[in-house]
Amino acid sequence: MPEAESSHQRPPVKWLPDDGRLFLEGEVVKGFGRGSKELGCPTANFPEPVVEKLPESLDKGIYFGLSQVPSILPDVLPMVMSVGLNPYYQNERLSAETHILHNFQGRDFYGEQLKVLVLGYIRPEWNFSSLDRLIDAINEDIASAKQAISTIDIQKFKQNFS
Repeated sequence: MPEAESSHQRPPVKWLPDDGRLFLEGEVVKGFGRGSKELGCPTANFPEPVVEKLPESLDKGIYFGLSQVPSILPDVLPMVMSVGLNPYYQNERLSAETHILHNFQGRDFYGEQLKVLVLGYIRPEWNFSSLDRLIDAINEDIASAKQAISTIDIQKFKQNFS
């Protein structure tokens, strides 16, 4: 697994082809409890049965797209999602953790339905030599997602969430 140190260049964002987009839906479950506390980046985690259905061809890494938690807010919102093993934490199980780019005032979504449309790929999964480097990379991932999503009309994807 490559280290995300200064010697690694961040690849350009890649949009997925229309037929390569991925739609996920499932109940939000408790994750490892690190997102908000350690990383300052709250995540909504999909349960194992949803993660197990991900295509084997899907690369581990950081993705961007759109999301919705219809019982909380009907709006379709930008998101960043990590799909992988989180090597900094040495996880042994694949996870799909979604950070919705909206301030929900600390509200959690446990037990709520989360819908995600994956539109593009930001970078591969990297390991980090420190928590600070991981947090910096997360912030860069969020900036990349915001920039990419700012170039599209979110409304044209709303039908994917009906």
